[in-house]
Amino acid sequence: MNYQQTIQYLFEKLPMFSRIGTAAYKKDLTNTIALCNVLNNPQQHFKTIHIAGTNGKGSVSHMLAAVLQTAGYKTGLYTSPHLKDFRERIKVNGALCSEDFIVQFTQKIQPQIETVEPSFFEITVAMAFEYFAEQQVDVAVIETGLGGRLDSTNIITPELSIITNIGYDHMNLLGDTLDKIAFEKAGIIKPGVPVVVGETHKETANVFLSKANETNSTIVFADKQRWIVDWQYEHYLLNVSVANHVNDEHEKYSLDLNGLYQAKNLLTVLEAVHQLQLQGWQIDKSHVHQALQHTKKLTGLHGRWEVIHQHPTVVLDVAHNEDGMKQLVQQVELVNYHHLHIVIGMVKDKAIDNVLALLPKQATYYFTQAQIERALDAESLKEKARAFELNGNHYKNVNIALKEVVSKADKEDLILVCGSVFLIGEVEL
Repeated sequence: MNYQQTIQYLFEKLPMFSRIGTAAYKKDLTNTIALCNVLNNPQQHFKTIHIAGTNGKGSVSHMLAAVLQTAGYKTGLYTSPHLKDFRERIKVNGALCSEDFIVQFTQKIQPQIETVEPSFFEITVAMAFEYFAEQQVDVAVIETGLGGRLDSTNIITPELSIITNIGYDHMNLLGDTLDKIAFEKAGIIKPGVPVVVGETHKETANVFLSKANETNSTIVFADKQRWIVDWQYEHYLLNVSVANHVNDEHEKYSLDLNGLYQAKNLLTVLEAVHQLQLQGWQIDKSHVHQALQHTKKLTGLHGRWEVIHQHPTVVLDVAHNEDGMKQLVQQVELVNYHHLHIVIGMVKDKAIDNVLALLPKQATYYFTQAQIERALDAESLKEKARAFELNGNHYKNVNIALKEVVSKADKEDLILVCGSVFLIGEVEL
C-alpha cells in the first residue's frame, strides 16, 4: 500500500470516534496494552507529559511543546483530532510524522489489526509511541482523546500530569455531573507524579485532591499560583500581564494564540513549566517568552481564534461545547465589527441546546454540517436554533456557506466559523 491507500485503510477498517461516535469508544486499555506489547512498549523509551481536560488541552499541549523545543529538547507532540492532514496528530519539533513511517507501521501492525480489532484512536496512539521512540525524542507531550482514566494514552507514566479544566462534554461517556467528569480526567494522575490542575472549581477540586492524596502526588492549582493582572491586543498578539501570588512579581507575555481564553491556558502552562524546572528541566524565561510568541509557527496549531481573511474578518474557532462556546462568545464581545455572521455546524452527540442558548440573537446564521456521519444535518440544526431565536439559512457544506456569507458581508463585518472541529477542518477559504 502507498500512503494514500494506507490512510484509506485506517479510516475505513477501524472504528473512528469522529465518524461514528460512541460505538468506536473502547472502555478499557486492553487493546492499547496488547498493541504496545507487540511493539516492545515504545512508550517506555522516552519521557512524557500527559494532558487532559475538557477545553484548552490542545492549546496547552502546543504551547508546552513549543516551550520544550525552544529550550532545546527534541519534543514529540501527540494531539487529536487532525484538521487537514492525519499526520498533524504526530509531530516532532513541529514537523509532521513521515508518510513512509505510517505506511511501514501499518504494514507491521496489520496482523494485530485483524486479530485485536482496535479502534482508530488505539492504533494512532500506538503509532505515535512507536514514532517517538524511533525518533529518540527527549520528551513527548501527550494529549488525551477524551476522559483520561480509560483513554488509550493512559498507559504512560509521565514526568508531569496536567488537567486544564472541567466542563460538560461527552457526558454520555464520562458522566453527567462535573465531579463524575473530573473523576475520569483524574485517572491520568499516577503514583508519585506531580499534577497541575488549571482551574479551581468547588465541584471538582476535592476529586483531584482525593486522587492526588491516594497516589501520593504533589498537586498544584495553577490559578492559585498566578493571576491575570491585565491584557491588551497589539499587532495580532495577546499581551498578558501575570502576577505571582507567592512574591507578587509581575511578568508580561505575548501570545500568538490570541483568543482571550488563552490567558487561562497561559497560567496552566506557566505552572507546568515551573514544576518541570523544579524537576531539573533546563527551561529559562527567554525560552518561555520566545515559544509563547511563536507557538503557531513552532507547532502548527490552527483553529483557535484564527483569522484567515480580512475585510471582512473571517475567524475560525474549534469551540464546540458549552464551556468553549461561553469563552468564544466573550471573545466576540471584545471585537469591534459592524455586523456579526456565524457559520455553525455541530455533531449529534453534543449538548446542542446548551450551546445554542449561549449564542447571540443579533447575528445572521448560516447553518451547515461537516461531512461525517456524526454531523447533525444542517436543516435539523436550523430548526433547533429557531427555538432560541437564531435565524438564517442552511447549507450542505461549510464552504458553500462561507462563499455565501463573504459575498454578502460588508468589509467591517465579522464572520465566525465554529461548532465542530471537523467543520473547521473542511474550510478551504
